[in-house]
Amino acid sequence: MNVGRICKRQIITLTARTDLLAAAELMREKHVGFLIVVEPEAQAQYGRPVGVLTDRDIVISVVARGADPTLLTAGDVMNRELVMVDESDSVEQALRTMRRMGVRRLPVIGARGMLTGVLSLDDILDVLAAEIGEISGTVRNEQRIEGVLRT
Repeated sequence: MNVGRICKRQIITLTARTDLLAAAELMREKHVGFLIVVEPEAQAQYGRPVGVLTDRDIVISVVARGADPTLLTAGDVMNRELVMVDESDSVEQALRTMRRMGVRRLPVIGARGMLTGVLSLDDILDVLAAEIGEISGTVRNEQRIEGVLRT
């Protein structure tokens, strides 16, 4: 199975010029702790990813240092060392990347490096749980059928 089949396509993005308080308000409003910073492109729905901003970035880089968030933008705080996966990559490849980089979410890119989705460990767990449910159902059904045939 590839990443493009299970990633979330509804993505919350912002630009590097977005002021940090607006970014934090967006996180609160949308109930997320991860935003993808993009460079807008006319031909793309979301644009080209250039960084990510997490609630942890804001806490560690701003709040814990006593910096004034009203003077900062998303670009001042975002992580520019972007780790991404292609929508055609396997889920196994994405999991290896997540483990190697110590991240729980990855921007997903498609043609020309444009953002098409975001993949989280939750997305992968949902798929795995459904597959385990199918396996469990198969075993239960096998036992039921065997019980009917042997009576």
